[in-house]
Amino acid sequence: MQPRYETLAPRILIGQQQKMSLVKNSTGALFSSFMPKRKEINQLKDHIVYDLRVYPDGYFESFSPANTFAKWAAVEVEEVKEIPEGMEVFHLVGGDYAVFRTADGKTDPNIFQYIFGQWMPNSSFQLDDRPHFERLDPKGIKNNPEPDEEYWVPIKPRTDGA
Repeated sequence: MQPRYETLAPRILIGQQQKMSLVKNSTGALFSSFMPKRKEINQLKDHIVYDLRVYPDGYFESFSPANTFAKWAAVEVEEVKEIPEGMEVFHLVGGDYAVFRTADGKTDPNIFQYIFGQWMPNSSFQLDDRPHFERLDPKGIKNNPEPDEEYWVPIKPRTDGA
């Protein structure tokens, strides 16, 4: 599985966040809370929903499934005019990403083992310190029980000489 490469422009997102870990994953609760409320957000750029993960410094160097990170359920807006109660603004900085696509619609944890255990060590890139995310099309999910998924991994040119 080879990624495609994208340069993402900065984006303004509005949504909800929750601290969680892989062991205590509360993604379902986060999205169950956010999805009905997203209609309260004005100035939507499109209907795409972001499943965004912000990892703290050192998260991958001393990885443990119990390490916590911030997970966001959010949508992109043209500009911030008002923020619905219980939501926050997130400024997604631009940059280069490796985009991995699954065609079976299943969130397979093996994809992460492949990306970080095989692809990245053998590529000319290293992980950049920016959010990781998936872009989800709620219309596609509703109409297709097995939609395609894309995992956006922030990258930069390798500087370790490997």
